[in-house]
Amino acid sequence: MSSRFFRGSSTRTLRAAIAAFSVGLTYSLCLGKADAEPLLDVGRGDVNVQADLLEVDVASGSALLTGQVVLGKGDMSVRCPRVELTFDSSPHIKTARGSGGVVADVRGVHGEAPEVELDLKRHVLELRGGVKLSRGQGWLQAERASIELSTGKVSATHVKGSIPVPGSGGKP
Repeated sequence: MSSRFFRGSSTRTLRAAIAAFSVGLTYSLCLGKADAEPLLDVGRGDVNVQADLLEVDVASGSALLTGQVVLGKGDMSVRCPRVELTFDSSPHIKTARGSGGVVADVRGVHGEAPEVELDLKRHVLELRGGVKLSRGQGWLQAERASIELSTGKVSATHVKGSIPVPGSGGKP
């Protein structure tokens, strides 16, 4: 493995590596105003990460998290075996792409899909490749679905499912 990559095997090592990485880049680069969410931030809006393994390529602005990966931000949680991150020079996460069987929860909406893309600039979580969404007794299946993180608004394509009607008790 190239010396450009950092490898760690525990959650504690992962958190320490990300903190050291963020602090090092913050001090070594001129900070400009960025539109994306910070990788680590002392205020509101933190993106919390957990994984079995982290590999960072500073030169390309990318990182790979593998194993039992969990990303969290506010009311959002994404779990899957593999997440590829892209970040700018600040470092601020721009996108996160997860694969290998994704489970996501956003503001009471539960989703499952083969792939996910989290765009932190647009604040949108997009599930792809045969999506299952549920909330309460309602459920939908779709080819792809987007969830706006700030509102919980869901948009989906090629949809079928069941949405309960109040007072129907499930009877025709």
